[in-house]
Amino acid sequence: MATVEQADPLLKEGDNPDGVRRRDFINIAAVSFAGVGAAAVVGPLVVQMGPPADVLALASIEVDISKVQPGQAIKTSWRKQPVFIRNLTEAEIEEAESVDVSKLRDPETLDERTAEGKENWLVTLGVCTHLGCVPLGVGEGENKGEYGGYFCPCHGSHYDTAARIRKGPAPTNLVVPEFEFMSDTVIRIG
Repeated sequence: MATVEQADPLLKEGDNPDGVRRRDFINIAAVSFAGVGAAAVVGPLVVQMGPPADVLALASIEVDISKVQPGQAIKTSWRKQPVFIRNLTEAEIEEAESVDVSKLRDPETLDERTAEGKENWLVTLGVCTHLGCVPLGVGEGENKGEYGGYFCPCHGSHYDTAARIRKGPAPTNLVVPEFEFMSDTVIRIG
């Protein structure tokens, strides 16, 4: 009869010849326990790094535009930034479309800045692209600049009726945020 050492030289006296040792089971259990413990510690930390509920609530807003007449604009707030929503008149649309966009600093047509079929509604962030000031031109009687759109008095940036930069130090047009029409009278921004 052969001894354990003759059958397999790696096995020692008292080892299970099936290959599973008590020490292997303890190692697997310890590693599994450590993995569950690490997940229990890291999970809340990852959740904590996500945005808070008040920020998620501001991720998108819906704005009622039913009372904004042609030629008027309103100012609202989204993600703690001002947003301008303007109902362009036919004259303002014609003026914006008549501009040779190849001569603009930041060339964009009015169609690229508005929703298809709703070219009279211009939605932009109300933040000057020069140094982050809030331009004038939304309120009644405010200076709209030389091109009838928006004017930033801090450094003299003039925007046209399509909120495109025409004069002054601002490098780009006012930013058009992601938006969609939920109905004819409600816009969702964000």
